[in-house]
Amino acid sequence: MVGCSAAVDRGEEHVSESVVVIGNFDGVHPGHRKVLAEARAAEPGLPLIVVTFWPHPASVVRPDGGPKLLTNLDDRVALLREAGADDVRVIEFTRELSQLSPAEFVDRFLIPLRPARIVVGENFRFGHKASGSVATLAELGEGRFAVTALPLVHVRDEETCSSAVRAALTDGDVERAAAMLGRPFRFSGIVCHGDHRGRELGFPTANLPVPHGYACPADGVYAGWVTRLDGRDGHGNPLPGGAAAPAWPAAISVGTNPTFDGADQRVESFVLDRTDLELYDAPIAVDFVARIRGQVRFDGIEALIEQMDADVAETRRVLADAAR
Repeated sequence: MVGCSAAVDRGEEHVSESVVVIGNFDGVHPGHRKVLAEARAAEPGLPLIVVTFWPHPASVVRPDGGPKLLTNLDDRVALLREAGADDVRVIEFTRELSQLSPAEFVDRFLIPLRPARIVVGENFRFGHKASGSVATLAELGEGRFAVTALPLVHVRDEETCSSAVRAALTDGDVERAAAMLGRPFRFSGIVCHGDHRGRELGFPTANLPVPHGYACPADGVYAGWVTRLDGRDGHGNPLPGGAAAPAWPAAISVGTNPTFDGADQRVESFVLDRTDLELYDAPIAVDFVARIRGQVRFDGIEALIEQMDADVAETRRVLADAAR
């Protein structure tokens, strides 16, 4: 077990009685945050420990068949801490771990945390072939810890879960995804060199590759925001102490660039009114606000530039409306 806390290797003997929350927490959506809030309310005097898994168990049990992830591990841990976790324990999910019985899992990973209470979602499953349920956990905890199971949160009469967010992104419906996440969907990475065609056309872009196994909105053009994540400005200079990084308005293209017969999916962000940014090799976050249109293959450069001008104008309108 790897601990994502200030003291990664601290022994469990230093953990006094705690309230423990368990789950994958991909995306850390409102349903996840409610679980943490309910755990805190149930045991306000105890440290709140979140137990999560990496990689996603489904990707280990079914190689190449796991879900596309909404967040990387660092972002997940940061979001869980923002949601109130005092400590985040990351369990490396392996084939060996997948063979553990529910009782073995509890004894090996949960009992050392000395839980007074364990809080999970009502659909929580654990142990070999997901044989353990909430009822199983309660039976195993009898005389040792209490168990609280919480129903899924609903948004727009729809159950909020990570798979529903992924489905919205697959449809390009970033507004629906944002409603279920409680914030805009964010895609982050390190800016890489592209083909430099955008700069030649007057629309320089910050390019992020889309790694295998990570969720991204459907191919198309979107309005959103770009933020540099390393505490520096658009030219690489350190921000004044305590200053928040600015969020720049951007027209965002997701896809393979079919007009130029591209093959690799990328997220390409054109920051409005800024052609001076120096972002190569910098970590950035792209927050998606609304979809402008689908991906189109153009017959020539002039048609492409005309459409890009229209995309920028629509991006300004969308972001202005969103700010009201």
